[in-house]
Amino acid sequence: MKKDTPYRDQLLELSKLYKIPEVTSYIRSRKNLTTSQLELILLKNKIPLPAHSFNRKQVAKIKFQELVITNIVLTLVLLGFITSLIGIRPYIKVVTDEIKFTYVAKEYKSNFGTKNKVSKNFDNKKKQNSNDQDISLDTKVTLNLFEDLKYDLKSIRTGAMVKPIYLSKLPKDLKKIKSTTTKKNTFIKIVMPLIIDENNKILENRKKLFKILAKPNNSRGEKVWLKRRFENYGIKNEDITELKIRMDIVPVSIAIAQAAKESGWGTSRFALEGNAMFGQWTWGKKGIAPLDREKNQAHKILKFPILRSSVQAYKNNLNTHKGYSEFRKKRAELRKLNKKISGLELVQYLHNYAATGSEYTKVLKKIIDQNQLTDFDNAVLMNSNQSSTLTL
Repeated sequence: MKKDTPYRDQLLELSKLYKIPEVTSYIRSRKNLTTSQLELILLKNKIPLPAHSFNRKQVAKIKFQELVITNIVLTLVLLGFITSLIGIRPYIKVVTDEIKFTYVAKEYKSNFGTKNKVSKNFDNKKKQNSNDQDISLDTKVTLNLFEDLKYDLKSIRTGAMVKPIYLSKLPKDLKKIKSTTTKKNTFIKIVMPLIIDENNKILENRKKLFKILAKPNNSRGEKVWLKRRFENYGIKNEDITELKIRMDIVPVSIAIAQAAKESGWGTSRFALEGNAMFGQWTWGKKGIAPLDREKNQAHKILKFPILRSSVQAYKNNLNTHKGYSEFRKKRAELRKLNKKISGLELVQYLHNYAATGSEYTKVLKKIIDQNQLTDFDNAVLMNSNQSSTLTL
């Protein structure tokens, strides 16, 4: 554009260059636009004006209005962004924790079988308790794993999610940990993810059950699923009411307390040799004979390939055996009243689990109280998939 071109012509050339429809329509209708009108049209379309504008006051006013509107919009956007950050902060923390857990879990999966790498890692641990120097590699790996993954019971008690760490066996020398608190806490950390995960599976089935029952008609697949659930829970007459009663969770506090009592906090021969954490009896071949068994007795303690199998069998036992019908009935009553499925509320109904009867339930209640296990009845397992779950 030439410098000596009249100002009004400059405005017309700009409107043609940017193809502004308003100016084009005015020209076609042979209406004369004033210089001020041309300026305003260009400004509305956000076209920069030449160096010398004709209507400076009007231009300044329009620019000021645009600046105010822009600032208001930016302020609202910023406030919305800050508000959304505050709202999603808990979810960001969960995702961050999962990312950290996934990374460390992958590292342990890749290094777990390499003795030299693990040993070297422990040499660098300066805070190792001197009382635990005689602990074998198995327990050291477990303790170090929990430390690196920031898996501690204190944070879980205050609402943190449980790390999905599934150990297949208990450390052989858990009993050598001198600190009773450390030993107990380590045992709880090992069994709790397994217990919660199995409870989650039961709740998923329970949700599916009620979804199927709410339908007027069921598909063939749903009918087959129902039939298998009746078989799994030992219901011969396909009693839906009984299935609802049996298909439910075992409170985490009760499961931990019974595992602790029956396995000596993970130190018994049955737990170490057969992954038997709940002292279930069997008269078959797959069992370990108690050393103090009387001559006229033939029972054994049922052994399992991994710890998870022990947890599954234990929950199946409580949910199917006739000796625990009172336990299940009370649990169903709590459900009906929309009350919390509490360990302390239900523990008294497990008197048939041991020969000592009511004395046994008193011991369980004491374990629950002394170790504050009811804090874990509402514990939630961190959302996980195969890449973020550590199974050793």
